[in-house]
Amino acid sequence: MTLKKIMVAGGGTLGSQIAYQAAFHGKDVILYDISDEALMQARERIEKLSPSYQFDLRATPEMTDQAESRIQLTKDMPAAAADVDLVIESIPEVPKIKKAFYQQLAPLLPEKALIATNSSTFLPSTFAADTGRPDKYLALHFANTIWLRNTVEIMGHPGTDMGVVNALFDFSREIGMIPVILHKEQPGYILNSLLVPFLNAAYKLWGTDVADAHTIDRVWMLATGAPRGPFAVIDVVGLRTSYEIFSQQTDPVSIAVAAKIKDRINRGYLGMESGQGFYHYPNPEYMQSGFLTGEGRTTTLA
Repeated sequence: MTLKKIMVAGGGTLGSQIAYQAAFHGKDVILYDISDEALMQARERIEKLSPSYQFDLRATPEMTDQAESRIQLTKDMPAAAADVDLVIESIPEVPKIKKAFYQQLAPLLPEKALIATNSSTFLPSTFAADTGRPDKYLALHFANTIWLRNTVEIMGHPGTDMGVVNALFDFSREIGMIPVILHKEQPGYILNSLLVPFLNAAYKLWGTDVADAHTIDRVWMLATGAPRGPFAVIDVVGLRTSYEIFSQQTDPVSIAVAAKIKDRINRGYLGMESGQGFYHYPNPEYMQSGFLTGEGRTTTLA
């Protein structure tokens, strides 16, 4: 089964990266989003990826120009869905939004099309019926900065056809990824089953004013020898994703954390993509001399 024409739904941080990675490896990509504004932001993200591929992967300008040329952007769902081999959904982590998207998409797709979700938190069985083709639906989960952190987790649900799992395994290799197949559904897959509790613990320390973000990161880095702390990781993931998750929780601590994250988002502190989150970029404080001893440049972002 050859998967050549790819529709990526959602042009956020990971959606844009998935589109670029697939195009860089020769796939024809249609990136769909719901508005001109969202598509403009996606285009900006895509254009910013070319220098990273040139620096990190030693890609030539010709190679990155070709990758960009293989990506079409549209807000026309029927046009995006026409004759695609694979849809990769990377829209907000809100169940009603995902369900509505799948239900609208289902009648527009050709019979051959497979569907994968890049959801970080939801099981594919949650939405399988909404796709209209549950046997051709599974999770395909990428880690942020996918051209460097090039693992991808493939997780079917009980109704997923094993041939579809194998097809997505082959596709993942074709676009430069290292695929891992999970044996059964697991909330958070492998990566986020380990990562999310770690980041949540850091968020709750910060959200309840136990310590500021930089202090929490310093403690982790000093005590474990890790190259970065949880809030540096959060900046890579992006604060909007964190807000979507915490805003759906009802316990008092999560409500407090969500409010503090929302305040930062309102001030434009989105993470690495906006140039500031819990750190300033491209030269974040945790990489500067004196950070671990508390003698580095102070900041109001923490």
